[in-house]
Amino acid sequence: MKIEVSRQNLYLLILSVALLIFVLFFSFLVLIPQGKQYREKRVQIKKEEAELKVQKKYNEDTTNVLKELRSDNKHIISAFANTFETKRFKKLHDNYFSELVISKEPMESDKDGFSVYSVKAVSKINSPKTFYNFLDAINKTEWIISINFPINFKRDGEVISSSFTMKVYSNLVDMNLTK
Repeated sequence: MKIEVSRQNLYLLILSVALLIFVLFFSFLVLIPQGKQYREKRVQIKKEEAELKVQKKYNEDTTNVLKELRSDNKHIISAFANTFETKRFKKLHDNYFSELVISKEPMESDKDGFSVYSVKAVSKINSPKTFYNFLDAINKTEWIISINFPINFKRDGEVISSSFTMKVYSNLVDMNLTK
């Protein structure tokens, strides 16, 4: 039995086999290795996306904490920008003392971007309670002030003389400027 195949069918069969061989070679030489690289890159991208998600969450949390701190401490933040004025300080706190003498000591070297002024105050008060009211009032002022120990009280008859040293902190004006 002889199988007769027309020339057209033979060409079609040869072309089909050639295309099948080409597709198999293309698959094994190009697609499968590229698929392996694709899977490796996909796993790497998923890891990076997970890390990015963690970093975004951390950024959001930090931003929220920063906003909360700024809103809670806006009085303190604005107080650092104010410069200390002895006349204004005397005017605000003169009612706590019968006499308030403020002398500015030499300015300390700048520490961590802040100007530090040492102020020595000598005052005459009627009772220590007046001094403690003065300390409460300092917390509500527009300056950042620390009272340094020792605070010396000396009784002169009906009047108590006190002397203490204050440090007033303020931001350096040119700190945020570019040079």
